[in-house]
Amino acid sequence: MTSPSDPEPPDRHGNPPAAEPPPASLSHIVSAVLWSFFGVRKGKAMQRDVVTIKPHQVIIVGVLIAAGVVAGLLILVRLITRGI
Repeated sequence: MTSPSDPEPPDRHGNPPAAEPPPASLSHIVSAVLWSFFGVRKGKAMQRDVVTIKPHQVIIVGVLIAAGVVAGLLILVRLITRGI
């Protein structure tokens, strides 16, 4: 029986247990969402994002950025059509 303070045993290959990656920062999440809007992402960056960014973070930031883009386009169209 192990107590919570006992270290995890190595895996079957003898490697030590992997440390949990630090959570992603807001700028990291925004960067990942913007790259996904553009449709281009490097493989290593995507792998890093998979472990550090939670799905709910991507959804919330994505919806906020999309709403900002739509609002910006609406304001731009109103300014252009007002000038005619």
